Amino acid sequence: MAKLRITQIKSKSGATKRQIANLESLGIRRMHQTVEVEVTPVTKGMVEKVLHLVKVEEI
Repeated sequence: MAKLRITQIKSKSGATKRQIANLESLGIRRMHQTVEVEVTPVTKGMVEKVLHLVKVEEI
């Protein structure tokens, strides 16, 4: 399956509780941390909700 490389580029302070929960569910805990996740409808939805906070690359 395809994978996404997700890096947090903006601070989560000022984000809603739901957006912070999405970041943590993706495995992102701090600034400039990069994680690789498989592309599923669930992860795509989570990424779309925090797209303004992260940089997404397709692997």
